Amino acid sequence: MLPLHRLAFAAQDNVTIVIIGVLILILVLLLLFLAKFLNLWIQAYLSKAPISLFTLVGMSLRKVNPTVIVRALISAIQAGLKIGVRDLEAHYLAGGNVYKIVTALIAADRANIPLDFRRAAAIDLAGRDVLDAVQTSVNPKVIDCPDSSYHGGKFSGQAQNGILVMTKARVTVRTNIERLVGGATEQTIVARVGQGIVSAIGEASNHMAVLENPSLISQKVLKEGLDAGTAFDILSIDIAELEVGANVGARLQGEQAEADLKVARAKAEERRAMAVAAEQEFSAEVMKSRAQVVQAEAQVPQAIAEAFRAGRLGVVDYYRMQNMQADTKMRTALGGGEDAAAATKK
Repeated sequence: MLPLHRLAFAAQDNVTIVIIGVLILILVLLLLFLAKFLNLWIQAYLSKAPISLFTLVGMSLRKVNPTVIVRALISAIQAGLKIGVRDLEAHYLAGGNVYKIVTALIAADRANIPLDFRRAAAIDLAGRDVLDAVQTSVNPKVIDCPDSSYHGGKFSGQAQNGILVMTKARVTVRTNIERLVGGATEQTIVARVGQGIVSAIGEASNHMAVLENPSLISQKVLKEGLDAGTAFDILSIDIAELEVGANVGARLQGEQAEADLKVARAKAEERRAMAVAAEQEFSAEVMKSRAQVVQAEAQVPQAIAEAFRAGRLGVVDYYRMQNMQADTKMRTALGGGEDAAAATKK
């Protein structure tokens, strides 16, 4: 058996070997962990980007993709822009597109457009395409007013002579970076241009004035400052198409005349009905009067008989009265013509 002091030394040697092995294992794992950041660190170092290896590790722990940050930072430094790593990380954590705003900043710097990182980040977080905005500021784009989905793809306006004029315009706009956050979109531009076109056509005395000089429309619309409050500056408005439509004024006048005719007919029918009713009332009055006359005439024989009985009328007086009545009827017939003669026969 080995002495006790040799056993103690052997145990110490084993512990030392285990500790050294554990340290080597940790070092190997650490190197393997750092190996995936080593390539990025070398790229940043060669590009003179101010970023350390431990900063890359910290990004990974903070759920930030270091590849995106490093590539964006390298692009900015190569373009001569000064952007902080913390700013890029903050924008990435906020859900922004880091590489797109760096590309936009580079494009704006090359085009001498005033744009800083904070404004670009705000535009990106607002849901706007900051790179497209910069590109549109450099290269203006054309907007069709209206597009094909709008009622046949043309605005319709009525001139003062009642003729309908249909038109389509093309608006050249440039993005205004300062008004991009909070500014109205292309739909507002299209709506305002359409309103201006319809108003300009309505002020024309006749449709021929619009057809002869379409620039009257574009000039009037441009003077109204339609780009106020929008994210764009309107550079020009060009009338692309003009088409004469229906004679709305004549149609409306015809409809109005037809409506007036119906009203006049209704009033005439009302007057006719009132006249018929009045005639019937007069006929009833005549019949009533005739009935009273007949009733009065029926009392004459009774009065004559009563005069005979009372001795106030004799036979000679009665015949004399009959002769007088016959003479009166004859004179009436001679003086009144055929109608009076017919009455005498009756």
